[in-house]
Amino acid sequence: MKIREILKETTPHISFEVFPPKTDAAYESVLNATDKIAALHPSYISVTYGAGGGTSANTVNIAAHIRDDLGVESLAHLTCVSSTREHVHKVIGELKEKGIENILALRGDIPQESDFPLPNQYRYACELIEEIKGAGDFCIGAACYPEGHVESENRKEDVLHLKEKVDRGVDFLTTQMFFDNSILYNFLYRIREAGVTVPVLPGIMPVTNKKQMKRICDMSGTVLPQRFLDVLDRFGDDPAAMQQAGIAYATDQIIDLFANGINHVHVYSMNKPEVAAAIMNNLSAIVKH
Repeated sequence: MKIREILKETTPHISFEVFPPKTDAAYESVLNATDKIAALHPSYISVTYGAGGGTSANTVNIAAHIRDDLGVESLAHLTCVSSTREHVHKVIGELKEKGIENILALRGDIPQESDFPLPNQYRYACELIEEIKGAGDFCIGAACYPEGHVESENRKEDVLHLKEKVDRGVDFLTTQMFFDNSILYNFLYRIREAGVTVPVLPGIMPVTNKKQMKRICDMSGTVLPQRFLDVLDRFGDDPAAMQQAGIAYATDQIIDLFANGINHVHVYSMNKPEVAAAIMNNLSAIVKH
């Protein structure tokens, strides 16, 4: 089923995310976590894509496993900046062969130790979107950044780039994580004014580890509100307390989003079934399975 059809439903939905193993030895443990997350009956599970496409085969295989063996719709990430056009077309062909209908098209992080852009290769996500659109009947998702992409000069420029992506064939958008819902509401107002009308799924990260926040903020430019900083300060040195507090904070964000008319939320649960289960348990009477 295409995700754009799921997004037409008006009851609250939750989707989750897993990432493929970096080594074949860890493959079984990732599958085990994926199976447990699928048992929670999310609307879909997205599968991330390794830097440089190193885990592309695992992305395709895990996405197919989720869809065919676990009975949950899957969304396969596909990045292009570190890949050749030939490799990207190979992966698109593999996804088509496996019956994967949904692709999240991403530029990916610019590699630090190689020239960019490579001659005749990808520079922007919109180029990848256009090629996926021409390669088959896929439902295409893309990323958006409520606080602005770290490489954009300003928010106006960022919205213009976003509209270009959507105009190339994007069916829905998923946001970078944020920790203050007012940031999302302001972002939605700005992009709707600019003519971006496709569904937008808020991306929520349940923070369970204090140390991960510095890396996340450095990479994404995410601003942490004082309320969240207080949670980190009070509970960050106690792993069990931080996990509980992080899940509670994320749950509070999700409930506020649902209360304000957002029907679909994507949770960056990664490979943590216990976090996904806690979120679903907190929303057991709200999210319909």
